[in-house]
Amino acid sequence: MEIIIQQNERAASVAAARVIARLVCEKPNCVLGLATGSSPLSLYGELIRMHREDGLDFSAVTTFNLDEYVGLERQHEQSYHSFMWQNLFSHININPKQVHIPNGMTADVPATCAAYEQAILTAGGIDLQVLGIGSDGHIGFNEPTSSFASRTRIKTLTQDTVADNARFFNDDESEVPRHCITMGIGTIMQARSNIMLAFGHAKAQAIAAMVEGPVAAMVPASILQHHPNAKVFIDEAAASKLALADYYRWVYAGKPEWQKDA
Repeated sequence: MEIIIQQNERAASVAAARVIARLVCEKPNCVLGLATGSSPLSLYGELIRMHREDGLDFSAVTTFNLDEYVGLERQHEQSYHSFMWQNLFSHININPKQVHIPNGMTADVPATCAAYEQAILTAGGIDLQVLGIGSDGHIGFNEPTSSFASRTRIKTLTQDTVADNARFFNDDESEVPRHCITMGIGTIMQARSNIMLAFGHAKAQAIAAMVEGPVAAMVPASILQHHPNAKVFIDEAAASKLALADYYRWVYAGKPEWQKDA
């Protein structure tokens, strides 16, 4: 696991975007796993800029999103379908047929989850997965105690996650769905590379537990310690509880520029 500490969210997001852009340029038909929430917004903004100003071409890219709320129509303003089209897909030249987001309105959740896993395999697997982290250490909607071997399935959100996500629902917890479809931790770990984004003091404890604590189901993101190619892009605030923050800065500063985008 590589820890990349930048001065602020913007700088960290630009650094992460450079990694994705290099992959897209080197492998135009790559498969990207994408996340929602506030953490990737600056990243998506930079990818849009790269598309518009630098000609970054997404026409052959395939995407799979981590998760979706159960019970929200695609057109609902807080569905992750809406989020992705508003914040990324509508602004780049991606083929809509190559966009995959779990169907939260399905009548057969187990079959839909199995089909999602199969679609990932058919696409050749995920080359790079974008992740955020919850304040309790969850990735996707894999809440604490989730199995490290889990695959795409339905999950119940914890009370903490409902409270965290209420800000997207006019601060009304009663409006936040209680269930979701999410890629499993096993699915995430099969991605050939993972990029995590986390910003602000509210994420500092989760980052410290993930990076420097033991690998444990109570901190689902800690499994990334065992991934062969995982990068964690954070700002100074999110890094504030890391015991070895100075070492991580020193390692990254000593890399040649070409290696920073690899």
